[in-house]
Amino acid sequence: MSVPSLQVGQAAEFSKTVTESDVVLYAGITGDFNPAHVDEVQASTSRFGGRIAHGLLSAGFISACMGTRLPGPGTIYLSQSLKFTRPVRIGDTVTARVEVLEWNEGKRRARLATTCRNQRNEVVIEGEALVMVPDEEAGASR
Repeated sequence: MSVPSLQVGQAAEFSKTVTESDVVLYAGITGDFNPAHVDEVQASTSRFGGRIAHGLLSAGFISACMGTRLPGPGTIYLSQSLKFTRPVRIGDTVTARVEVLEWNEGKRRARLATTCRNQRNEVVIEGEALVMVPDEEAGASR
């Protein structure tokens, strides 16, 4: 099956509720045991008034969206800019959205707007990604 061409304006979303396990496992995988993420007592004295999820945990939902939805399986990151605008807390549902801003079919490259919003529709991350999209001969499906 061939990979169809992308179109400017095409978009997809991926949502996940952040759990205690997600934060603990992310800390263990990455080694990031910052008290802001794992120590409620210390985090309660911070500007956020409690624990927050790792920023890159939420940014990972952008990767999930790109690799499973749009452009889809086989997509490879080339670059990503991120601006963290609000904290994500355990129990928040984060929706990552990617939208095609530019598509170069000859080079199989796409520039994507990337955002994450919480369940209150507040932007928690915004940025852009440049990705390599599998070529038609790769046979990746969407």
